[in-house]
Amino acid sequence: MRVRRLGWAGLEIEAGGKRLVIDYVRDISPLFTGWKPGKWLAVPTGQVDAALVTHLHRDHTDAPALAEVLAPGAPVLRPAPGHGDDVDNMTTLLAESELTGHRLAATVVDVWSTREIGPFRVTAVPAVDGLGDPQLNWVVEADGQRLFHGGDTMFHGYWWLIARRFSPFDAAFLPANGPVVDAPHLQPPSPMPAALDPRQAAAAAEILDARYVVPIHYEPEQPDKIAGYVEVTDPAGELREHAGARARVLAVGEWLDLTT
Repeated sequence: MRVRRLGWAGLEIEAGGKRLVIDYVRDISPLFTGWKPGKWLAVPTGQVDAALVTHLHRDHTDAPALAEVLAPGAPVLRPAPGHGDDVDNMTTLLAESELTGHRLAATVVDVWSTREIGPFRVTAVPAVDGLGDPQLNWVVEADGQRLFHGGDTMFHGYWWLIARRFSPFDAAFLPANGPVVDAPHLQPPSPMPAALDPRQAAAAAEILDARYVVPIHYEPEQPDKIAGYVEVTDPAGELREHAGARARVLAVGEWLDLTT
């Protein structure tokens, strides 16, 4: 199994001649006010056989982009819709409507459920979203290797449960930008990171017993984001400090071969 970083939180995973993507996006202008098409994101290298999404924030679920690369009828595995009214769900409504509009074969999956998709065995595991929206993380197994994708989860108490069931991991792809969020519908704001910061990502990787921890959910050039979204200055550099030899930084478009 080999893995390619597609930018932001996106991954392309290849095994047995099949291709899977996680959190693949092309248009992240709802979050990146300084976004320019194609500058910070890569596209999959071929037709995609399945897609996983961690949650329905628009920088993680881009139905128009998925519709362009997925094989006809390819499954899209996703978490449950948000609960409550439109104010509660304001950060997921756009992605929800786009999934419906593009008629993707999206299926809601439960935590701890496992699916076999070609050579891939994928399991949805617990995660905690910084804005209170439903989120899953993903364990992907193929060719005798195992990886973890952390979406933009916060630090939580499920790491040990996940580790007991699946560790060791060949690689853990974890958010490391530690954003502090001040959103109009989430008042008063919290000064705590809404996704893992580098120290937390290193701790999670150690609990998971990951051979590599790869930072995601950040961009080195730091394009402008919406107001009220303040990140760690150097996520990759700080992760190297905290994770040591375990840290592996991938450029956008770079592959990591887990068989080596």
